[in-house]
Amino acid sequence: MKVGIAQINGVIGDFPGNAKRLLQAYRECLEQGAELVVTPELALAGYPPRDLVFKSQFVPKGLQALDYLAGEVKEVPLLVGYIDHHASDRPGKPFRNAAAFLHRGAIVAKVWKTLLPTYDVFDERRYFEPGESCEPIRWNGLRLGVTICEDIWTGEFLERPLYERDPVRELAARGIDVLFNLSASPFHLGKPEQRRELMAGVAKDAGVPVVYANAVGGQDQLVFDGHSLVATPDGRIAVQLPGFAEACVTVDLGALPAGEAPLAQPVAAGQIHGALVLGLRDYVRKCGFRSVCLGLSGGIDSALTAVVAAAALGAENVHGLTMPSPFSSGGSVDDSVALARNLGIRCDTVPIAGSFASVKAAMAPLFAGTREDVTEENMQARIRGLYLMALSNKFGHLLLTTGNKSELAVGYCTIYGDMCGGLAVISDLPKTRVYELSRWINREREIIPWNTLDKPPSAELRPDQKDQDTLPPYEVLDAILELYVEQHLSAEEIVARGHEESIVRWIQRRVDLNEWKRQQAAPGLRVTSKAFGMGRRMPIVQGFAG
Repeated sequence: MKVGIAQINGVIGDFPGNAKRLLQAYRECLEQGAELVVTPELALAGYPPRDLVFKSQFVPKGLQALDYLAGEVKEVPLLVGYIDHHASDRPGKPFRNAAAFLHRGAIVAKVWKTLLPTYDVFDERRYFEPGESCEPIRWNGLRLGVTICEDIWTGEFLERPLYERDPVRELAARGIDVLFNLSASPFHLGKPEQRRELMAGVAKDAGVPVVYANAVGGQDQLVFDGHSLVATPDGRIAVQLPGFAEACVTVDLGALPAGEAPLAQPVAAGQIHGALVLGLRDYVRKCGFRSVCLGLSGGIDSALTAVVAAAALGAENVHGLTMPSPFSSGGSVDDSVALARNLGIRCDTVPIAGSFASVKAAMAPLFAGTREDVTEENMQARIRGLYLMALSNKFGHLLLTTGNKSELAVGYCTIYGDMCGGLAVISDLPKTRVYELSRWINREREIIPWNTLDKPPSAELRPDQKDQDTLPPYEVLDAILELYVEQHLSAEEIVARGHEESIVRWIQRRVDLNEWKRQQAAPGLRVTSKAFGMGRRMPIVQGFAG
């Protein structure tokens, strides 16, 4: 059997657009000789639709689109993900996460998702009722096992068993010739490799080929990386589709390639770059913007953000603004100009010294008898935020924030200042990863000025300021943040791993105290296993310290 895999990039709720893209992909696979075409999870609705499903016409319009699709699918079947109603006369949630088998102008069979994840970034039990049974679809003398995303994620890849049922084993017990998985599995570092290991193991255990069709594209904070694949019954990954791009590939399951298909982007920095570029491009375009602006400080964070923006949108659609203060070094402006020249983006200079002096003068009567402190530092950041928002408003740019995960974690950022913006591109990248990715970008030629990478990082909001005046060394900070934020270890457990207690306690307190800031921050693109945003739900008001 020749199976077409339609790894497509949809838009949540755009049923006409998604149906059109599905038909294009379907026909592309037919031209390649496909005898059956499979699509990602909820390909017709987009994933995750979240509370849009509660809108009175959302699911009905999706079902109308499904009927239209069915009418266009003739001689070759199409497996498509969609949302269906759950029977209103039965207890349970109102909807089903479903897959439809379309053939000869009709909906021939339907499959319900059995395992509904409600952890991390997933909240499916809020909306969907699970399937009660797993039955193969019989077609052309074959028995097709159809699963949807989480249905295949059982066993050692979860921290603990979450489900009593195992849909793959249920299907295998009934006898299947091939196993399909329609998926919308979001990216984080290590996930593509984890999926390969999982699918190879599932195929070997079930004794049948596994055809895995994953979504691709950015959706709010999530990036879906594609990397669809085919695993053989002997546990090999025979076919690997590209990551971070649409692809339509037809595979002959009776003549799979020998050997192991390589992962397209095995280097972590390459995967992060692909995720950030795709996430930024889709966020901008799917929200209806065409261009972006950002502040260029001469530092590594704004430089990396500009590089990603130029790669995602084209240099002509990126507008940089450098805003020197009385404490900015000449080198910072020079580095910003050099970066803009290397990228081919526009860069303008608007000093903030005059505005800063005016604000200080206006507040002087109220501040009489006090010394300058972080208040005056934050004034500068907020003036810059004002300038950038004005640029955004005037020309319709989406403003990008440039803070990294290390800063956001401990509140080393100014609310309504450098946190202004519509998307936080690198907010899930610890500072050490920022440097790693920047050096990877410069692996062939200088794009980010080397001086930007070599000089000590500084906010330049007071004379001779350096980040390390306030923060621990980034190598120490990031190592502790990974243990505290991503692995949820207590301060005592982190200290037991050899970290200095005073530093651990300082970081712990700063992370906890700055939850209010992060909940007002722009959405950020998720690239680690635990980002600030979706998947992390901490109260602002709380009294736990541990």
